[in-house]
Amino acid sequence: MESLKSTTEQRAELILQELLRNGEVAVDVLAKQLKVSEATIRRDLSELERQGLLLRSHGGAMPVAPMLYEPFRHLSSFQEQEEKCAAEKRRIGLLAASLIADGEIIAIGAGTTTTQIARSIRHRKGITVLTNALNVAMELSHLADIKVCMTGGNLSGDWFALVGDVAQRNVGEMFVDKVFIGVDGVHAEHGLTTNYPDQAAIHRAMMRQARQRIIVADHRKIGIVGASVIWPASDFHVLVTDKLTSDKAIAPFTENNVKVLRA
Repeated sequence: MESLKSTTEQRAELILQELLRNGEVAVDVLAKQLKVSEATIRRDLSELERQGLLLRSHGGAMPVAPMLYEPFRHLSSFQEQEEKCAAEKRRIGLLAASLIADGEIIAIGAGTTTTQIARSIRHRKGITVLTNALNVAMELSHLADIKVCMTGGNLSGDWFALVGDVAQRNVGEMFVDKVFIGVDGVHAEHGLTTNYPDQAAIHRAMMRQARQRIIVADHRKIGIVGASVIWPASDFHVLVTDKLTSDKAIAPFTENNVKVLRA
């Protein structure tokens, strides 16, 4: 019985990984990949849908559409940004999430790429998440095995980000194993930057409280300098980017002992 349970859990993990990587999955393809019957895959998908981890579709499954965003669909620039390099961001989020161990305390900053990290841990267990992102908190709020802590603070525009003195003070009262921050620019000389000064401050506070600092950024952000500095380029540990980022672009970071992962 335990062996069957383990096999079911392994399939669930692989199904969710494929869904996060590709944005959809098909029953027949999964059955061939996992060497089980299509009926087994359908049962797996039904159970994952019951848990709120995916949405069944004709012949397969798709990600759950976050209802939180519906009131903002025609107003928020978050939606527009989320659609840029969507596939790369999904893969970056999945790879970054693989760095998180069950039982860890992590911080996730507001942003579209960091949102993909949150979506990639919904099936995980025993993780505590500190975040200043309302949407991240909402997407994880119904999961019994994940504890969510909010920073509090003032809501910043249409990015679902909580910022300000209250948020920074609250972050300063908690240490985390790992922090995941999205940026508008990653430059070897000018550091990690954003175009939103209020978000720079809260993300800087998160970086100070973390034992390991992990930056997620697609290829468009590498070598770019934003308006406000978050953190020096000499003092973070891992950069997770995508395969379109060239060896030349990442060389200055690897030379500075930053581990670079390409999804």
